[in-house]
Amino acid sequence: MHDIRWIRDNPEAFDRGMDARGQSVRAAELSSLYEARLAVQQQLQEKQAERNATAKLIGKAKAQGDEAEAQRLMQATADLKADVQRLEEEDRAKEAELDDVLAGIPNIPMDDVPVGADESANVLIRQHGEPPAFGFEPKEHFEIGEALGMMNFDAATAMSGSRFVVMRGQLARLERALANFFIDTQTEEFGFTEIIPPLLVRDQAVFGTGQLPKFSEDLFHTDNGYWLIPTSEVPLTNLVREQIVDAGDLPMRVTAMTPCFRSEAGAAGRDTRGMIRMHQFTKVEMVCITADDQSEAELERMTGCAEKLLQKLGLAYQVMMLSSGDMGAGARKTYDLEVWLPGQNRYREISSCSNCWDYQARRMNARYRPEGEKRTRFVHTLNGSGLAVGRALIAVLENYQEADGSVRVPEVLVPYMGGLEVIGGKAA
Repeated sequence: MHDIRWIRDNPEAFDRGMDARGQSVRAAELSSLYEARLAVQQQLQEKQAERNATAKLIGKAKAQGDEAEAQRLMQATADLKADVQRLEEEDRAKEAELDDVLAGIPNIPMDDVPVGADESANVLIRQHGEPPAFGFEPKEHFEIGEALGMMNFDAATAMSGSRFVVMRGQLARLERALANFFIDTQTEEFGFTEIIPPLLVRDQAVFGTGQLPKFSEDLFHTDNGYWLIPTSEVPLTNLVREQIVDAGDLPMRVTAMTPCFRSEAGAAGRDTRGMIRMHQFTKVEMVCITADDQSEAELERMTGCAEKLLQKLGLAYQVMMLSSGDMGAGARKTYDLEVWLPGQNRYREISSCSNCWDYQARRMNARYRPEGEKRTRFVHTLNGSGLAVGRALIAVLENYQEADGSVRVPEVLVPYMGGLEVIGGKAA
């Protein structure tokens, strides 16, 4: 959500931001809507003042015994009351019209974000690690999992349709091991507080983080008014909804390991095989709530936390800064971490870390009061994957595969696997 006063004060900056986003809305259009509401509010104030003044004259007329004047004034007051009610309704309608338009406008990219229509304009920031060399043709993750008898897409399709999977045995444990390793590292090393949030939320929660009203087709909705969370960013960020946070509690860093649910609308024909795009997947999420002068540094820290997880797993990756046209609507700046997948012979996204500035906070009315100040300010919100567990599983299977079809367990995960070092051995 944007601040209409900032737009009116900075029309050129707003228009440049919308150009970068490929949006046609202009500051002048929004100013016109705002001015139309101001005009109604001015009329409303005038009618309220006239009504109050007229009402005071009624008692004076009665005190003077002028009943006819008192009756005339009472009728005039009633008419003015009707005018006030009409103008109040018109004011609410004008407010809703402006809010609806503002709610559908994406965030303004930061100055260093590359301008472009899509991922082709993304910029490589850095690479880490070397992709492994194999003495054989590396397989994709679904070939490895199916050959091991531990990954079954047919059984999942029979009960749920496409974009689901059933995993069993050591692969099921490997996914759990990855999730536990991620959440343990987030809490024990990176200073995040673990949260177990609801998986079902109401309209105001997904509006607050920006999925509503424009992106409802990406979500799953129940028939009794709930949305299944597409990521725990939604409930974690809404922890500060309608609150004034103590400045001394910032930055707030919270994390959760949850199932996530996405309709994958618009993904028809893409990644139809395997686990890259699933309707249900597990992810460990990072959410940070900061003061308005801390978020840029916090984005770098958050991205570093996600990178450290990939480094601990011994996986090669690269960091990309997303272009203005490839970022999510709520972000001002986003880094994507892309892990190397030998089976696909390319890097694929495994984490996305975004600074949303005050965009979500305005939608949620989440504020803080700086020390020594009377007025409150909107917090800044950030979110990032730390990491997507299913995609991490894919990366481990493909990077640690052996010629005989077995998979070595990364050293850092061995304790989480009960000491198992190889998947696909006799104990499989």
